[in-house]
Amino acid sequence: MKGKTAIVTGASRGIGRAVAVALAKAGANVTINFAGNEKAAEETARICGQFGAQTLLVQGDVARAEDCAKVVEETLKTFGTVDVLVNNAGITRDNLLMRMNEEDFDQVIDTNLKGTYLMMKAVSRTMMKKRYGRIVNMASVVGIIGNGGQVNYAASKAGVIGMTKSFAREIAAKGITVNAVAPGFIATDMTAALSEEAAKAINQSIPQGRMGTPEDVAEAVLFLSSEQAGYITGQVLCVDGGMAM
Repeated sequence: MKGKTAIVTGASRGIGRAVAVALAKAGANVTINFAGNEKAAEETARICGQFGAQTLLVQGDVARAEDCAKVVEETLKTFGTVDVLVNNAGITRDNLLMRMNEEDFDQVIDTNLKGTYLMMKAVSRTMMKKRYGRIVNMASVVGIIGNGGQVNYAASKAGVIGMTKSFAREIAAKGITVNAVAPGFIATDMTAALSEEAAKAINQSIPQGRMGTPEDVAEAVLFLSSEQAGYITGQVLCVDGGMAM
């Protein structure tokens, strides 16, 4: 990845931070997008900097087209290119469908699905001009197998998968690959809030018997961002310990 520039959305913590760090370790310069937690984003930049990477912090809400354009414009202004886009920014607003209000449904769709669309659109022109690019979208096994209490999240991630395959077909001839990574249960701040009993039940549902780590996901993203994955496009790589097989 030496000499390459990557944008990682939602990179202040969790999977996004792990992805940014993996790309930095591999030699890429990294634009760290964050929505509100600037302190956490600065920590991501500090860790990336330990590996000699140049970093750029850009605050922005991926659900807003003008913010997505700003992320790309500032990256081009600083690094002169965008080679890799990792659409990681995402939110959850869990509830049973009968109790879910429209605002919670719309917010999840706007960030997870529309945000992915807006960021892909924002980088597509510069990638097509140079006839090179790697786009990796963060899906979820929930978008493949579903999950009670997550109708909005499952819809957004299933949509990301369909959008990934469609856009991959549109721009494959331009030297740009578009793939998705679908994590299962990953040990992050969100899963840390689970009770011991709930965590045990989840682990029992996973063939490998454990939750994954953000680094497990980051390694898959790094591969799909690399030169070695140049003939892979429109695919969904599940990083889930066997949940969705």
